[in-house]
Amino acid sequence: MSVLASNPSVGEFLLWCLWVFLFVVWFWLLITIFADLFRRHDIGGVTKTLWFLFVIFFSFLGIIIYLLTQHDGMAQRNMQQVKAEQEQLRQIVGTSSADELMKLDQLKASGSLTDEEYQAMRAKVISS
Repeated sequence: MSVLASNPSVGEFLLWCLWVFLFVVWFWLLITIFADLFRRHDIGGVTKTLWFLFVIFFSFLGIIIYLLTQHDGMAQRNMQQVKAEQEQLRQIVGTSSADELMKLDQLKASGSLTDEEYQAMRAKVISS
């Protein structure tokens, strides 16, 4: 099978597309794992270096083992980062939950929102 064949079949093309997709996923997982490693504060530099080297030298095994052993921590760190970014955006934009609730009250009073819409949006603002 040659990618440069003059008349590649549909199967060869689809197989090539699958390989490209798998490479992109593998590369994305590497970036995700390295970002998580550098974001961590619960382990020291030596442990981070060992994980880094393990993932580099034994790529597929390292990725699988890291994801299996560190998935809970990765999820928590991602959620913390998202919340921090949301708070930073709120500070830049200048709105707070209280401002959003006040705007919702005004929309309800003007009749733009139904009672159900108001309650759903209010719950969303309060939970975030």
